Amino acid sequence: MGTHPTVTAYDAIVRHTDAQPTDIRPLSGGAVVARLNDRTTTVVAKPAAGPNATAAEGAGLRWLAEPGDVPVPHAHGWDDDWLVLDYIEPAGGSPSPAAAESFGRGLAALHLRGAPAFGSPPPDGPVDAWIGLAPMANDTTHDDGTWATFYARDRIEPYVRTAVDQGIFGADEAAVFDAVCTRLPELQPGTEPPARLHGDLWTGNLHWGTDGRGWLIDPAAHGGHRETDLAMLRLFGAPHLDRILGAYAETATDAGNPLATGHEDRVGLHQLFPLLVHTVLFGGGYARQALTAAQQALRATR
Repeated sequence: MGTHPTVTAYDAIVRHTDAQPTDIRPLSGGAVVARLNDRTTTVVAKPAAGPNATAAEGAGLRWLAEPGDVPVPHAHGWDDDWLVLDYIEPAGGSPSPAAAESFGRGLAALHLRGAPAFGSPPPDGPVDAWIGLAPMANDTTHDDGTWATFYARDRIEPYVRTAVDQGIFGADEAAVFDAVCTRLPELQPGTEPPARLHGDLWTGNLHWGTDGRGWLIDPAAHGGHRETDLAMLRLFGAPHLDRILGAYAETATDAGNPLATGHEDRVGLHQLFPLLVHTVLFGGGYARQALTAAQQALRATR
């Protein structure tokens, strides 16, 4: 549930851009788009989805943009009520295969920039963050600092507990996810270092601009496993997905960091996070998908 802004979008744009907005028009979700009086810049003001939401997204945008590997809208600034960032005009049609491959190469490079730890927030980002309309913890105070501990504690267990409280999962279903958490070290072998993740990389957050490039928007950025971003991108599909993934794999290999053997068999394991988020937000078929993914992950190593 979103907050009720105490200042207007107009005031927020003036505060964070030092310019006067003109031609203001509404977008979905309470956001507005406006042309600045310099006549060259168009911005979006997004209302906060909840406490810390603007800080989490703004810090995430700047962290992802910092190396310049993938286009990311410039975040002008934020406060408790609004995030103000550049508006990227959407393309009218599908991207070209070359654009998809370029995005895949950039995403691989971005992931390899790394993060301080699994679960680490972006610099100056809050621990209590958001993924869409669901709360999400970016917390590095894990017992052992491993991906398995982080993924179980902050990306599976909180959403399973919420789903149980909502009456979506019973004890038997919850036990399946508990078994996944217990076996995560064997289900995801290896010791990859933390990657710099977008964190909510479904196809709607891969924005194809009129400049022909794929832009990253609406992040839930944190330090995590790069297979999670790739699995999320597969969840709802994307234009030229095979080109994106092929260019990604080639770039990672050329950089001396190929994807680990069996990564395609672990897609469901890494989709548990977004599926469980969707379960607590929307219920229905997402709960069945999450349970099926968990059961398949457990069978994969038997």
